[in-house]
Amino acid sequence: MERVLTQPQPQSAVPTVPRVFSGIQPTGLIHLGNYVGALRQWVELQRQYESYFCIVDLHAITVPYEPAELQQRILEAAAANLAAGIDPQRSVLFVQSHVPEHTELMWLLNTITPVGQLERMTQYKEKARRSKHGVMAGLLNYPVLQAADVLLYKATLVPVGEDQVQHIELMRDIAERFNKAFGETFPLPEARLSKGARIMALNDPTKKMSKSVPGSYIALTEEPEEIRRKVRAAVTDPGPPQRGARLEDASPGVANLFTLLEVFAPHAYAHFAEAYREGTIRYSELKQVLADALVETLQPIRERYRQLLSHPQEVWDILRHGADRARPVAQATMEEVRRRMGLRGDLV
Repeated sequence: MERVLTQPQPQSAVPTVPRVFSGIQPTGLIHLGNYVGALRQWVELQRQYESYFCIVDLHAITVPYEPAELQQRILEAAAANLAAGIDPQRSVLFVQSHVPEHTELMWLLNTITPVGQLERMTQYKEKARRSKHGVMAGLLNYPVLQAADVLLYKATLVPVGEDQVQHIELMRDIAERFNKAFGETFPLPEARLSKGARIMALNDPTKKMSKSVPGSYIALTEEPEEIRRKVRAAVTDPGPPQRGARLEDASPGVANLFTLLEVFAPHAYAHFAEAYREGTIRYSELKQVLADALVETLQPIRERYRQLLSHPQEVWDILRHGADRARPVAQATMEEVRRRMGLRGDLV
């Protein structure tokens, strides 16, 4: 497996073309929901914009985790990104903790972020309610680190799902507050919403697909027979609908299968949509077509993923090179931030 990596070039902190920033946690398997909601869009965006994609290990440690497994999970997340189509020649792919300016900027932004605003964040409240070990400051400050991630590269586009829009609004508030207090420094990032509906759990389509719930997800690296088994077991209705039924009124399980069909087998979508309206649909046939399409789509990703993991040093080299490319941009931003805040940037 040969790969020629270009040498990092000095870059300005002022983007000459729009910058994209997004991150993914190294928390285990990457599934169809992650692929449709994030990775597939990243692959498209890297062709149009200067793109920074980050394995956000510092975010991952805000909840209980196993330290001995973290490096392997970072490696697997990076391999999945590369296998799904992230091109390290087009994009900057790196590990968050390899660029220490992320945490420095986070601390400085903490000084202008009201605690009350952080306590109102929906995801914080949900995670705090579920926490069995008490609420740590890292969980409360999670959105400030997200803001630092994006603002550090002066990114203007952040591809996210609808559940992250509140965090983008907080980033904009923090950027505006900083600009007003210390001078125009950060552009205001905008959310680039993922295309299409969210992918829901196969065994409980009222909830998002989640790797923490067995049977709810299909991993990008799933074996063909396991893909077919999970699709066959996906929740539907006990029988076809009445003639004249509207697809927009379908049950959550049926709607989820049609969402997947539209993404992975668009050539078959119209046929099954018409069969649904006519009341002649056979869900077993839809599942067969969908499973075939998923197996075909995921096969090259699975093979590439295995190839990458069989050469772990090459993946680490790509991540190291990505950090080398990200660091000059981050350092230039921090020099400006320290200067504007009255800190001695020339001594750092």
